[in-house]
Amino acid sequence: MIILPGRTLGILGSGQLGRMLGIAAREMGYRVHVYSSELHSPAGAVADREFVGAYDDIQRVSDFARTVDVLTFEFENVAAECAAAAEAVTLVRPAGRVLHITQNRIREKSFLRDAGIPVTPFRPVYSADDLAGFTYPAVLKTAAFGYDGKGQQKVTSEAQARDVFASLPPQPLILEEFIPFRREVSVVAGRGVDGDFYHFGVMENAHANHILDVSRGPVAMEGAPVEIARQVFDALDAVGVMCVEFFETVTGEYLVNEIAPRTHNSGHLTIEACNISQFELQLRLVCGLPAPVPEYLVGAGAMANLLGDQWESGEPQWAAALAAGAKLHLYGKHEPRPGRKMGHLTALASHPDAAAKIVTEARRRLSNPTDSAV
Repeated sequence: MIILPGRTLGILGSGQLGRMLGIAAREMGYRVHVYSSELHSPAGAVADREFVGAYDDIQRVSDFARTVDVLTFEFENVAAECAAAAEAVTLVRPAGRVLHITQNRIREKSFLRDAGIPVTPFRPVYSADDLAGFTYPAVLKTAAFGYDGKGQQKVTSEAQARDVFASLPPQPLILEEFIPFRREVSVVAGRGVDGDFYHFGVMENAHANHILDVSRGPVAMEGAPVEIARQVFDALDAVGVMCVEFFETVTGEYLVNEIAPRTHNSGHLTIEACNISQFELQLRLVCGLPAPVPEYLVGAGAMANLLGDQWESGEPQWAAALAAGAKLHLYGKHEPRPGRKMGHLTALASHPDAAAKIVTEARRRLSNPTDSAV
């Protein structure tokens, strides 16, 4: 089924990813309805209608779904029962099955392993006894509702793992072997209803305090990460845009760390850097429309996140950052808080490292505006 411009796109979730997807949809003539847990959300500000309700309210989500022609996800923390209820009344892409698998680390890792896709060695943990006999050091994680490093802790021994387990409320956990890695990379990609595969190459990601800090790319346009990402999309039979995140080990292997069943931070640079952004690609694919093969206009791009910490000393010096050659994207969030994603900077250059230098310098100037140019 093709959903043409003039029809209504539904977005479950209302943060910055929904906002940028909504902007892409409005530019192509679609109406946009957003489902949010609160009024006046970043995505709600660019939508035609903003529905407010809990993400586990089956009736409310079903009522919302009845108002749209196709529905997609902005984040994973939507009850699987709600996705199923939405599928009963409208088209959902990626399918609720994809959300169900990827929103739980045990289901996700088990699915990937069973599909022959390389993942970090892991073990489901339902009791303290499940911690025995595993390889340490390891990372103990909650199975659900974890992002930006939340719900996980490195443990160096079984004794420490038991202490952490005892301190947590009863819930399924997953224990993953701690893998020494060279770097973290991601592939933001998409798959159409006809199975055609699209990708933006391999992005290299640097984190600070478990939150994505700077992405640069493409560090490669082909290779193992791209091929593994293709396998993931085919195994899930996914339609739309998702991000596959990897550890590149010190021995040159690529292990899938997790899947985001939506657009992703590391793809923000595609807005300026490519002939089609991750958001327009998501829109086209979930609506069943053709899309161009993604290409870089200059050669490379980079993105630097702007967190609420940047406002600690007052309003950032936007003019100084823009003078460094960066593009500014703010998300319309009214209250800056430490660790909260408020916006991002992007830049283009002939090489990923050069683009990363521009955005990091521009971000530095937000609080140190008088220093020299890049």
